[in-house]
Amino acid sequence: MLTDKQDAYGHLIYDYLNGEQVLEIVERDDGYITTSRMGPLTYFAEYHDWEEHHKLAMNYTTGRILDIGCGAGRHALYLQKNGHDVLATDYSPLAIQVCKKRDVKHAIVVPITQLNNKLGTFNTITMLGNNFGLFASYKRAKWLLKRFAGMTTEDGKIVAETMDPYQTENPTHLAYHQFNRERDRMSGQLRIRIRYKQYATPWFDYLFVSKSELEDILVGTSWTVERYIDSDKPSYIAILQKRVNL
Repeated sequence: MLTDKQDAYGHLIYDYLNGEQVLEIVERDDGYITTSRMGPLTYFAEYHDWEEHHKLAMNYTTGRILDIGCGAGRHALYLQKNGHDVLATDYSPLAIQVCKKRDVKHAIVVPITQLNNKLGTFNTITMLGNNFGLFASYKRAKWLLKRFAGMTTEDGKIVAETMDPYQTENPTHLAYHQFNRERDRMSGQLRIRIRYKQYATPWFDYLFVSKSELEDILVGTSWTVERYIDSDKPSYIAILQKRVNL
């Protein structure tokens, strides 16, 4: 469980909900730092302001839904309003408080590694907002995908967004890819932490993958790509369909 001092993301969105101007800071383990004032606008966006690929992804959500990395609850709220039974989960205690204040009916604090079939069975798992990244690494992604197979119906789907790390010409990012490969990590396996005011999360891995890398991760799991939904950015959404009788 994150301590209050570590819940930087939670404090960020909690303050934004309460009318403060906020600045999100992302620090990478090579010293690269980026900031964003626009992040919270996205985290709280209503459906009509969503990017088109997010809107299209909603067409692939059915039945009972597990929303992993729910943040401020924008996807959970939309799905809930459209009649779905949604369980929203996040590692951030304050993010879950924000969800509840925004009337998400079912929201709990739980890291992705502790999700299991004790939560019941789901028709759809959503991992939007680049939350495929929460798989963290090649090995952990395979392990969790196998676990998620045991948490979903026979026709289960995973709707997951990631970013192709190779769609860049930024020399700093290209050097980081090489830095990762030298450490036997995937090129897009970031090691980052979120900072806000006096708060800082622990360092954690966050995984960006190309389509070919994603398909390689799926080998030996119960999942296959049904289709991709591209965007006008390096981000894309993969609709993963559960296979039966392997």
